[in-house]
Amino acid sequence: MSSPKILVTGSSGFLGAWVVRDLIERGVDFVLFDRDPDLRRLEALVPGPLPDVTFETGDVADDELVVATASKHGVTSILHLAALQMPFCRPNPMLGARVNILGTLAVFEAARRLDHVTKVVYASSAAVIGPEEFYEGRQVTDRDALSPATHYGVFKQANEGAARVYHLDHGVASIGLRPWTVYGLGRDQGLTSDATRAIKAALLGRPFTLRYSGKNALQYAGDVAAAFVESALDERDVCRTFNLRGEVEEMTDFVARIETLLPEAKGLITLSGGQIPVAYDIDDSDLRAFLPDLRRTSVAEGIAATLADFRRLRGEGRLETRELDEGL
Repeated sequence: MSSPKILVTGSSGFLGAWVVRDLIERGVDFVLFDRDPDLRRLEALVPGPLPDVTFETGDVADDELVVATASKHGVTSILHLAALQMPFCRPNPMLGARVNILGTLAVFEAARRLDHVTKVVYASSAAVIGPEEFYEGRQVTDRDALSPATHYGVFKQANEGAARVYHLDHGVASIGLRPWTVYGLGRDQGLTSDATRAIKAALLGRPFTLRYSGKNALQYAGDVAAAFVESALDERDVCRTFNLRGEVEEMTDFVARIETLLPEAKGLITLSGGQIPVAYDIDDSDLRAFLPDLRRTSVAEGIAATLADFRRLRGEGRLETRELDEGL
């Protein structure tokens, strides 16, 4: 078996940066692909100079370019993270469908057409799951019916179906993971980025209002990145979609945890809006059985780690506040 070489789409994004850092730490060879060559999130995550990286710039929905890139570099798998997030799909569903659906089909086409690409690992989302009341209060498994309430969730559900059909028709192996609220350094876009913004605002002594309340399933970015990388390195020929469970927390308790670590920020972080219409109590026992060594960082540990990252960047004069200033 040849050494793994992974093509990472969406590598300039938040989760892409965490995945690339994980690959660097493991010594796994990779190629980056994104329409935006800005590596500021990765540079913030990796202390010291970045190692030399191979970066290809392009549109993930350009299937011929994706195939050519995967062929050029002889990659063994594709870790597909490129996506247009929920707040950007809502006003422009046509663009959302182009990026999220056609981009995913382009990745699967590369796996279908290139013998050396043995697996696709792709980011689905908990947004495919319906609201809490749809499941009548019970825990949601990987096999429960889906009822997405947003265009973004519908697009992600379509991708799960496409993965199944590519496996049935062409034998393309794949793993899809459904993260919920992922937080940590670099999370600066999308509705659920508010958890990370709240931590940063508290550190900076700035008032901040989260745009949702109620219960949330919070997942530290390092854990989620590791789940994607472990899935990409796994050599089993499967077609699976897995829930990725977070630690369920009332957002009032999340704010209280921040205030415990930063007493001077008491009263700065407030809540607005209601419950996000996605069930939060999801079961990931199938994933834990499939990849039993996955870690799960507690919310308290994750907030502390995120604060440490922000303090480090502030000390280096590199802590950005654009997402607080502009409300992205």
